[in-house]
Amino acid sequence: MSPMFSALVDFIARHERLFVLTGAGVSTASGIPDYRDETGEWKHQKPMEFREFVTSHRSRQRYWARSFIGWQRFRRAQPNPAHRALARFEQQQRLVRTVTQNVDGLHQRAGSQKVTELHGSLAAVECLGCTAVMPRATLQQQLLAGNPELAYWSAQAAPDGDAVLSGYDETEVRVPDCKACGGILKPAVVFFGETVPAARVASCYDDLRQADAMLVVGSSLMVYSGFRFARAAAQAGLPIAAINRGKTRADDFIELKLEIDCATALAKSAFDMRSPLTRTAVRNKLSWCI
Repeated sequence: MSPMFSALVDFIARHERLFVLTGAGVSTASGIPDYRDETGEWKHQKPMEFREFVTSHRSRQRYWARSFIGWQRFRRAQPNPAHRALARFEQQQRLVRTVTQNVDGLHQRAGSQKVTELHGSLAAVECLGCTAVMPRATLQQQLLAGNPELAYWSAQAAPDGDAVLSGYDETEVRVPDCKACGGILKPAVVFFGETVPAARVASCYDDLRQADAMLVVGSSLMVYSGFRFARAAAQAGLPIAAINRGKTRADDFIELKLEIDCATALAKSAFDMRSPLTRTAVRNKLSWCI
């Protein structure tokens, strides 16, 4: 085993109550693009912000045209070895909680149950007026009924079910309103510029207080919603390991960092952690050092 993987296996073996935070990088092997490059800068055009979505009908037309097409590919994405490895760690009772910044539901589909979707789920749509919630499939049907030509368009995939759509007149898109109250319909996710519900954040902090270490997977932590937990872990004296290509906002207080593919790193670590001999050897080594 390479020193890099050995260090990760050692870290996981030494800490039996991991608080895991995942970001877009954990799902790239499933075909879902991520947001940032290795320097932490945007790879694509910055995503639509909450204020723009709620104040501009034209913006909502643009969003739903692209999202209608992007959803087709997004919903077909399958869990990759990173998702399955984290589910395995949970089954081994090594995780307190997986908090994900992703909205794809792939952790749950891989078998994880202790999952908090920090930014919500793209599989649901909510009304900003009466708070009614509907499955995304229902809105897809409504969009198709009002815009049948969308069925014949394709576009390049973008992060979080978005798409790079060109040549289509988005100003002609008929955007459905809530059938109950006529309100604005929005995906049940936290947009950029929107606040994560306070109760959800508080629940994550409760889970972090039960942990003995933090593992960051596929997140640059450039967005404060995730960074706050790494900062809190560091302030509490919890060791932090990260698997992420390139810079993170928490580099100054990360104990162990692997700049490699998340799926490769976690699949290898999960395989090695299956063996009781591996875990015993690690613990014996640590006892001898002490």
